[in-house]
Amino acid sequence: MEKKTDRRIRKTKSQLRQGLAKLMEEKSINEITVKELVEEVDINRSTFYLHYTDIYDMLEKIEDELMEEIKYLLDATEEQIGKPQASLPFLVELFSMLDHNRDICRALSGPHGDLSFITRIEGYIAKHSAKYTNSLFNSSIESDMKYIHSYCITGCVGMVKLWLNENYGDSPEHMAKITYDMLIASLQSYLKESSKKNLHLLD
Repeated sequence: MEKKTDRRIRKTKSQLRQGLAKLMEEKSINEITVKELVEEVDINRSTFYLHYTDIYDMLEKIEDELMEEIKYLLDATEEQIGKPQASLPFLVELFSMLDHNRDICRALSGPHGDLSFITRIEGYIAKHSAKYTNSLFNSSIESDMKYIHSYCITGCVGMVKLWLNENYGDSPEHMAKITYDMLIASLQSYLKESSKKNLHLLD
């Protein structure tokens, strides 16, 4: 009976989340009412209030759940810092997670989405990736690392938004490989040029 109840709760929350994602493609979160949402998904208002206090509480809980998934994936690769090949499996998992939550992720990153949430994700990934990139570059370019991180993450976020919104049908594995190849190529190119510059200064 408990498992059946859990399934029912998951189904209800999934319906509400899909409905919220659909409405957020048309309007901002402060324009969406509980009444409008429950009518969209054909659920009683009382059922909504069993899980959330209001629309803002619902959005916050959804964002926290997504953030926890991302943190879990990043923390799982912590011991692989310094090993470039470890990045590809992580990216596959990340794109798979985004694909599984495509509707709400598309809404959150869209014109009516939550920019602060996207910035929060970028900041966390930047902090994590810094451990990897710092192991590649020497201390002479430490002051430039913030720009390297920004360049890589901004590019990745742009790719993710395009993939989520246009839905070209490319698989998470395909997107992970493209992202991995571009990141490695960019970092290796910068590392090569930086090494040349350092050698020139020593002449």
